[in-house]
Amino acid sequence: MVEWSIDAFRACDSVRSIVVAAPPGHVGDLGGHDLGVVEGGATRAQSVANALEAVGTEYVAIHDAARPLLTPELVEALVADLDASPEAAGVIAAAPLTDTVKRGSFVNQEATKEPQVMETLDRSALWGAQTPQLFRTDALRQALAAAERPEEATDEAMLVEWGGGTVLIHPVEAENLKVTTPLDLRVAELLLAERSGA
Repeated sequence: MVEWSIDAFRACDSVRSIVVAAPPGHVGDLGGHDLGVVEGGATRAQSVANALEAVGTEYVAIHDAARPLLTPELVEALVADLDASPEAAGVIAAAPLTDTVKRGSFVNQEATKEPQVMETLDRSALWGAQTPQLFRTDALRQALAAAERPEEATDEAMLVEWGGGTVLIHPVEAENLKVTTPLDLRVAELLLAERSGA
């Protein structure tokens, strides 16, 4: 799946270099004249920090290899959004939520082992954050350095938000799915085969 994402970045006119944070012990598994590989950390934030040390460009895109349906068009759209908004620190791909969203809590664990619905949230203002997430490199470095507990951030936009930075949303379709189960992988393979005409 890593190679699928790398291929998409390689096809982008705006991408100058690609850095992969690989799991410890797998740094030598990837390579290429245009590919830098660093050892990942124990947390997402540490992996990003390690990769940022190898970045010398004005912008940096953070992408999860678990989202193999990345397209060059999406990357270029994010770059265009950030270019057009000098006040923004970053822009993320995100899909509007379509499910009804409930906030739940274990109110009375003695009575039931299941959480109880506490409220229904207004989904019209809710977005499912995806990757890539594109940032001004200096803004992301500053956000990582300033965060008291960077390991608690579930994405890089959260770090920038904590520091008061503006992060824009670039609306995308849910097709940019995250592969976390065998079913997700099968769906991704089918969609990629459809793209390639196989």
